[in-house]
Amino acid sequence: MMNLENMGNAEIQKDLGRRLQRERLNQNITQADLAERAGISRRTLVAAEKGQGTTLETFICILRALGRLGQLDQFLPEPPVSPIELAKLKGKVRQKASRKIRYPLPSDTAWTWKEDE
Repeated sequence: MMNLENMGNAEIQKDLGRRLQRERLNQNITQADLAERAGISRRTLVAAEKGQGTTLETFICILRALGRLGQLDQFLPEPPVSPIELAKLKGKVRQKASRKIRYPLPSDTAWTWKEDE
């Protein structure tokens, strides 16, 4: 198992491409046949297998054609809702992240006392 945290994006793409190719070969499917099943061009499949970048949609099409779409659930499982957040939000599920407050304030914001009127 590799440590993805220590790899660059290009290295990860190449490894994912190598894995796609290995799965295709394990299933004894030619590039032309897999490309046809996935509804993509052979050239697009070759680029994906070389790790030369691909869209998420293309990646999903290839996984579906390989019968491995279920692997996406392991790739990024559905995160549970935090019970603490659920209690804070009174049973509602959070829809947006909160904005981070930056301290100290930017230097262009001068802070002054408000004078009594």
